[in-house]
Parts: sequence; structure tokens; C-alpha cells
Amino acid sequence: MDKVDTVIIGAGVVGLAVARALALTGREVMVLEAADAIGTGTSSRNSEVIHAGIYYAAGSLKARLCVAGRALLYRYCGERGIAHRRCGKLVVATSDDQVPQLQSIIAKAAANGVNDLAFLTASAAQTMEPHLSCVAAIHSPSTGIVDSHGLMLSLQGDMENAGGMVAFNTTVSGATIRDDGIVLRMNDGTELLAQRVVNCAGLHAPTLASRFEGLDASHVPTAYFAKGNYFTLAGRSPFSRLIYPVPQAAGLGVHLTLDLGGQAKFGPDVQWVDSADDLLVDPKRGDAFYAEVRKYWPALADGALQPGYAGIRPKINSAAEPARDFVIEGPAAHGVKGLVNLFGIESPGLTSSLAIGDYVAALLDG
Repeated sequence: MDKVDTVIIGAGVVGLAVARALALTGREVMVLEAADAIGTGTSSRNSEVIHAGIYYAAGSLKARLCVAGRALLYRYCGERGIAHRRCGKLVVATSDDQVPQLQSIIAKAAANGVNDLAFLTASAAQTMEPHLSCVAAIHSPSTGIVDSHGLMLSLQGDMENAGGMVAFNTTVSGATIRDDGIVLRMNDGTELLAQRVVNCAGLHAPTLASRFEGLDASHVPTAYFAKGNYFTLAGRSPFSRLIYPVPQAAGLGVHLTLDLGGQAKFGPDVQWVDSADDLLVDPKRGDAFYAEVRKYWPALADGALQPGYAGIRPKINSAAEPARDFVIEGPAAHGVKGLVNLFGIESPGLTSSLAIGDYVAALLDG
């Protein structure tokens, strides 16, 4: 049986960031990825937004790792020449009863150490974005966008330059926890003995953890899938910043985001589904998009939205439950030496990725 010091399961943006952090400490690192390329799952089906860290509960992992990760990510992208833009965003209230939510967001952001938000009157917001309709808004200058694939390629390159490697088309089917390490079993029947294993399998992380013989089932949450559909805008966007409505229960509402070429997309909505493979966009959902977008952009023309793509949020709460924090559990939590499980790494996982890498490295160092 082959042996390796540290195995990362999953080559999405978080898995690659963790692998990079561990490889840079001098560990022997191998990433096992079921697909034939990096970042083919959730990492390739999101908004590519660099979040400021304004929505999350004070002291939560989401708040702490997003704020720390944002600073690390901007610095890293600048140093490595990864395409990104600090374009800023407006969070908009489209009715008077939503204005108190804006004040609450500013207070929550301050508790997280985000102190650069500015409350805007309708006229001030419309001076920044003339096509916008709102009664008030918040300006978040630290929000941005990033080339997520370019980021992942850079993380992979750093890890490989430090001696790590990625094994593609390698699906981990289960594991056995032993005194001398963790034996990982692959679909093709091969086995690998690792001293440290980090489960970064994203949507499939809970299912995979449930197949670790010797891990108490109480430390494995149930996986739920919240699909987010995106619609793209025909023609160039009239907005230069991201536009977000006030947050909704399961997500951040149907917002407008931009890519680095200036093209706009709207989404994601929230559609609870039974399968992580349910990625088709139903064109009929566009009807609801028009209604939501026209609350802040009344001039949106009929027929301007086209079905784009969909992504799945790796939820660990059901539709009837409040959103949960990131769950990142190491040996101190579950008692298994050398094992770290990451569950529910949805937004702001991309923004937090570098900080998550450092966090996991610290857990494995005890």
C-alpha cells in the first residue's frame, strides 16, 4: 500500500487553497480529485464575487474567515497578477420598510470589522448608478470580482511548486481510521495510507465523511442542496457596480453581478433540489427574475434575460432551518487524529479560501 503524509480530497478553490497552505509548510501533499480538472463543481458555478464580510453573524467562521480572506485574496491577486477588480457594490432598499434592514447591515458589518460602508440616500445612489431605482442604499467599496479559474490555477501552481501534486479521475469511496493513519479506498480498489486527511469534497463532503469507518456519525451533518439559477443580460450592463437587494432568508436575493468584461448576470435564486447534479436552468424561472430585478432596475426590457447556468450551494441545513455557519472540524472536535472535515462551505467560501487554508493548517498543527 502506498503511503503519503497529507491528502486533500477535492480540487475546488477551497481544496486547492488548503493544499497550498499545507504544502508551503513543507508537508508532502497529494490532492485527490474525482473529475478530470480542477474546480469543476461549485467553484466554477458561482458569482465570482469577493465579499466584504457584512452579512454574517459576529464571531462566526463565515464572518472571521471572510474578512481575513478578503484581505489575503486582494493581496494575493495583486502579487500574482490574477485578474480582479474592486468594483464595489450597492445594497439597495426598494421600499421604505426595508430601510431599517440597511441600518442593521451596517451595524452587523461593523461588528465584523467592516467599517467602510456608507449609507446613501436615493439621490446619492442614483448619482453613482443613474439607472438604479431605490429609496436608499449602502455602498460597500471593498466588494469586488475575481477570475476564479485564474485563482485556482495559481493556487495549484503554488502547491505543485512546493512539491505537491493533484491526482485526477480519482474518486475516494471510503476510508478506515487506524492507529497508524487513515486508509483511503478508491473506486478502482486501490488504497492509500495517509497520516492526515482533509475532506474538501464540497457538495459530497457529508456523504464521504459518513463512509469513514471510525468517525462518530454525530459529527457528520446531513447534506442539502440549494440550487442557484443565473440568467445573463443581453447587451452591455448599464451598471458599473454590483447591485444587491436586501438579503432574503435563504440567500442574498436576485442580484446583479458583473464579470471582468463588464457583462452582467442576475442570480442566484434559491431552488431546493434533491440532487447535486440538477444543473439545468428552467427558462420559465426567468419570469420571477424579471419581477425581482425590476424592483431596482425598472427599465429592464422584455426578452433581455437569457438562461445562463446553475450552481448548487452545499447546504447543511434544510429549507425550514436557518442557515448554518461553516463547519470545519479537526481532531479536537471529533477525536480522529489527522482528520479535518469541511462541511457547508458555501458563500463566502471563495472569498474565504486563503484564510480557510491557514485555518486548516493550524488545526492539523494542533
